Amino acid sequence: MKVLVANLGSTSFKYRLFDLSSDVQLARGGIDRIGSAESSCQVEIGDYSDTATRHIPDHAAAVKICLEQLTDAEHGCLGAVSEVAVIGFKTVFAGRLSGVRVVNEELLAAMEELSDIAPAHNPPYVKAMRQLREACPEIPLVAALETGFHDTIPLANRSYAVPAAWRTDYQVQRWGFHGASHRYITTRIAEILGRDDLRVISCHLGGSNSLCAAKDGVSLANSLGMSPQSGLPHNNRVGDFDPFALPVLMRATGKSLAELLEDLANKSGLLGVSGLSGDVRDLEEAAAEGHAGAQLALDVFVAAIRQYVGAYLAVLGGADAIVFTGGIGENSQLIRQQVCDNMAWAGIELDTELNQQVDGETKISTAGSATEVWVLQTNEEIIVARQAAKAIS
Repeated sequence: MKVLVANLGSTSFKYRLFDLSSDVQLARGGIDRIGSAESSCQVEIGDYSDTATRHIPDHAAAVKICLEQLTDAEHGCLGAVSEVAVIGFKTVFAGRLSGVRVVNEELLAAMEELSDIAPAHNPPYVKAMRQLREACPEIPLVAALETGFHDTIPLANRSYAVPAAWRTDYQVQRWGFHGASHRYITTRIAEILGRDDLRVISCHLGGSNSLCAAKDGVSLANSLGMSPQSGLPHNNRVGDFDPFALPVLMRATGKSLAELLEDLANKSGLLGVSGLSGDVRDLEEAAAEGHAGAQLALDVFVAAIRQYVGAYLAVLGGADAIVFTGGIGENSQLIRQQVCDNMAWAGIELDTELNQQVDGETKISTAGSATEVWVLQTNEEIIVARQAAKAIS
């Protein structure tokens, strides 16, 4: 079965094509600046790659371009569009409509109603999926909700200390996100270690960040809460924040609630603390040159990760493995080192040399460390592809 996996932004469409009969990726590509006069189109199929510019008005047109690339007579990997069995979407949030779902009007309406929770994700997905249902009615669409992996989190770890009706009637609770990544990491580390009874702390660190505590492959806690703006600091999103600060800021700044929420969602996080950048690479370079704001941002980030690691050691009763993934988790030896510093009391001992020589799937803990520490490259798309295929089979 061939499955197309789509990752959407407001003006972008990125895709991967998988052949699940052999679990191989056949092609990948993307289109940026959708709706502008010159959209950028990239494609990689085997050894062939190409980049071009053209006007692409909307996501439906972007998908048609994608399908043209995949069925191109000279370089394509499909004989016909009909070979695509399903398009799977790494969808973020639809409240109680969690898990894996065939896209229908009920799902789209729920996503629209809850757009305040995922303002950067839900609107472009809803718009694009509606366009695709109309443009490609012969291809089923499946949404793999990012909250799905965390449906197993017990109420004690899921509930806020708010009036009960807020949870039951208004869906106010810790939902958890990055489900596809954490599902892949817990599955892959179990394969590597040859065990299905692991206690794992999965650290997805990139532009958006979260930690997950999983036992026996089942999620028990996630640092992201009601929205993707919570938990750890993100590149430009706030992370954990006391809402009672908002009235103070409204009086002091004269800004409206909507304006302050915009600041928290787009001008905060590592960018806000540093006053420089939300990119850890920039911050590490600037901190090395003495930039105090950059150093503080890194310190705040590491402190938050360590606090959640400590909490999840308590949730799991210790850990068999801690796994770093995502752009930061895979590439920043400094963040990994500082997160694991002085953690021997918890059975976590990093091998400094191994941490500096990461290449692919790498164990970076010492031989004597009771908890193994690994760096793994996540693969959210293959998880979505498998889920989408299962949903229509």
